[in-house]
Amino acid sequence: MLVITGTLFFFHHRGHGGHGVLLIKQKKLYVLCALCGEFPYLCSVMEKFELHILGCGSALPTTRHFATSQVVNVRDKLYMIDCGEGSQLQFRKSRLKFSRLNHIFISHLHGDHCFGLLGLISTLNLLGRTAELHIHSPKGLEALFVPMLSFFCRQMTYQVLFHEFETKEPGMIYEDRSLTVTTIPLRHRMPCCGFLFAEKQRPNHIIREMVDFYEVPVYELNRIKNGEDYVTPEGKIVSNSLLTRPSDPPRSYAYCSDTIYMPEIAEQIKGVDLLFHEATFANADLPRAKETFHTTAAQAGEIAKAAGVKKMVIGHFSARYEDENILLKEASAVFPETVLAKETLCLEV
Repeated sequence: MLVITGTLFFFHHRGHGGHGVLLIKQKKLYVLCALCGEFPYLCSVMEKFELHILGCGSALPTTRHFATSQVVNVRDKLYMIDCGEGSQLQFRKSRLKFSRLNHIFISHLHGDHCFGLLGLISTLNLLGRTAELHIHSPKGLEALFVPMLSFFCRQMTYQVLFHEFETKEPGMIYEDRSLTVTTIPLRHRMPCCGFLFAEKQRPNHIIREMVDFYEVPVYELNRIKNGEDYVTPEGKIVSNSLLTRPSDPPRSYAYCSDTIYMPEIAEQIKGVDLLFHEATFANADLPRAKETFHTTAAQAGEIAKAAGVKKMVIGHFSARYEDENILLKEASAVFPETVLAKETLCLEV
């Protein structure tokens, strides 16, 4: 057990107590023992999982908000969600690296969610990109963009690959070693989906001191990380709980825009760490929200509450509101853990 004493820490290690200094090395937390100079391992540091807001306005451009676009950063891999006009400028303002962006997810084919794509693709070409760029979208985007790419980007230095998906049923559209992306069917004036970004459960953390104490061979570590006990050459069973610490719980982020009020989506996004839900209109404009297949701030709060999410950020604000605090007030009255989206905002998931 550690007791904080100013900038130093007092702890017990190998039968003695003393002061130490916390150090972070390779995403793990250690303490430098002042007596013996060793580095006992304490715990892992949470891997990066961040949401960057590039734009949070709706269809009509304003001087206050850019069109809808976001970037999810999972362990320094960047995933763009929607690409409204000006997204590449906001990408730079957020100090993100184009070289780490390999996948773009488009919710639907309204211009305020994809007008920035052609400019971004062109810029990456001018920068000499060579890595493939994958664009995931409802059907129709490839047919629209291939002619424009042929005209404006005739000598491409990299390949753009389109992956089109159905919008009527949830489906996993991307997977790697640490993450899955699943569609969330939404109801809008054209085929539309949200996206659920979910971390995979990681193996347990090895306790280095215990592994050294029991002289566990290196080739046994993967089995131990995956939960198996260790059997010594003498036949003694060493419980996995003595050799490992549980890994951090997997985190998740749900993006829901654009859509009419859909209480049924609460089941698919239940318990997510962070929810983005559109809140285009205030309660006073509920008829307009229904007419245009959008959601009010209070309705977004109802969904967050029903889903039991930990935190919600609202956006896709109508240009009619000069002060979005009215939307924040209405959403927070239903779901207090609500924040307003704003350009260059970064939230930890």
